[in-house]
Amino acid sequence: MDIERKVEIIKEIAEEILTEDELRELFETNDHPVAYDGFEPSGIAPIHFGLLRATNLKNMLKAGIRFKLYLADYFGFINNKLGGDLEKIRKAGEYFIEVWKACGIDTKKVEIIWAKDIMDGMEYWDRVLRIAKAISIARSMRAITIMGRLQGEKLSTAQLMYPSMQVADIFHMDIDICQLGMDQRRAHVLAREVAKKYKWKKPIAVHHHILLGLQGLRKGRNAEETMILSKMSKSVPETCIYMHETSESLRKKINSAFCPPKQVEGNPILEYAKYIIFRERGSMFIERPSKYGGDIEYGSYEELENDYKKGNLHPQDLKNAVTKELDELIRPVREYFEKNKKAKELYENVKNIHITR
Repeated sequence: MDIERKVEIIKEIAEEILTEDELRELFETNDHPVAYDGFEPSGIAPIHFGLLRATNLKNMLKAGIRFKLYLADYFGFINNKLGGDLEKIRKAGEYFIEVWKACGIDTKKVEIIWAKDIMDGMEYWDRVLRIAKAISIARSMRAITIMGRLQGEKLSTAQLMYPSMQVADIFHMDIDICQLGMDQRRAHVLAREVAKKYKWKKPIAVHHHILLGLQGLRKGRNAEETMILSKMSKSVPETCIYMHETSESLRKKINSAFCPPKQVEGNPILEYAKYIIFRERGSMFIERPSKYGGDIEYGSYEELENDYKKGNLHPQDLKNAVTKELDELIRPVREYFEKNKKAKELYENVKNIHITR
């Protein structure tokens, strides 16, 4: 695969690349650069994890990128996920590995790393302290949004160390490309600045879109706060579609979602069509009675959005189509967890754990 095609693959999944020129140069000098995606294991997998992020990973593997999946158990502990219970957090991590498998990720082609395994050494903590020395307390406070926390929230001292630790992970794992959501931007900008200061390898950041929750846009004091308040959160069930939804529960959730006629901004149903369905299918078929225009197939998201803005597509017809498509996309995951004994036990275990934000 030529370099320009590799760059195009990454651009297709990215909302932002820091920077595209650096990415191109990386591919010119390295046929198999290393990327990573990391997360705090907690709760039940939402569709942005099982569909959007899994698809991003598959596409990066196509571009010849070697991938590391980072299970940030100690970060979940610091951030008080699942009550800060490490045993429960690690059980959730094992469950999420099964979700990746159910979504078609060949775990033999990726390296799975737990935070607990790379933190056991002076080299890691030396790096954390060097990074912390280079970052002011005010800068660390501003970076707490990477934890899903709002500025002004009461924090523990451990949470103040979170940004420095996340930046240290990037260098400790020798990452070339950070492939995470826009909500992690502050950490990656810090990593790039620290790299310049210490003359370490500067990572490239590939940020994907953060899906809206079912409630739609919730305005905050700034863009970051708006993103945190509006995103689909697995710890807030009423905002979230999970990878285990039944057809009936999926239909109910989509039908109750925010989706005003002709409105594109802040419309989560259009977002699911754009960032999941069109990326997976390449097109979208909508069934509707002949008196309302009959069935129609859209070959691009732009066509669908234009029709919706003009009022040529009714919200209920859009909701029905998105429900059908998402149901088909998550069905293999439901079936995997029904048939695989280990996966089913892990799901039942995690499902019964009290979720804390």
